[in-house]
Amino acid sequence: MKERPFKVLGMQQIAVGARNKDALRALWIDTLGLEAAGSYRSPSENIDEDIAVMGAGPFKVEVDLMQPIDPEKRPRVHEPALNHVGLWVDDLRSAVEWLEARGMRFTPGGIRKGAAGHDVCFIHPKGNADSPLSGEGVLIELVQAPPDVIDALRGEG
Repeated sequence: MKERPFKVLGMQQIAVGARNKDALRALWIDTLGLEAAGSYRSPSENIDEDIAVMGAGPFKVEVDLMQPIDPEKRPRVHEPALNHVGLWVDDLRSAVEWLEARGMRFTPGGIRKGAAGHDVCFIHPKGNADSPLSGEGVLIELVQAPPDVIDALRGEG
């Protein structure tokens, strides 16, 4: 197997969903004390989310609190409740090219700007005949790490 041209550096986010994100805010922000850091709404992705954070600087991790704009449409961001995990990678484009060449299935949309402004791409939770590799039931978001995060998570910052 050719040497992997990218490195997974650390956890960037987890995303949890419910039909109504108010209960999620009550848990994660009001009860557990995470900091409210913003919001994001995308009709094309059927998502209305609040962004909470823990940690600081390059070690900050997001907890995205999501509800569907329309619970009857896809994607159903509240099913399952743990919607996806996000991983910092040092070279997103190389990661996607390398993984695709090995049969990894990605969700439609390719590399694009995510809610936090970083380039992202999603590994599909299920493989298919053309692309048999997948997230094995988990939606995985690959997130391009900015330079300060790369340096810090490599122990250089």
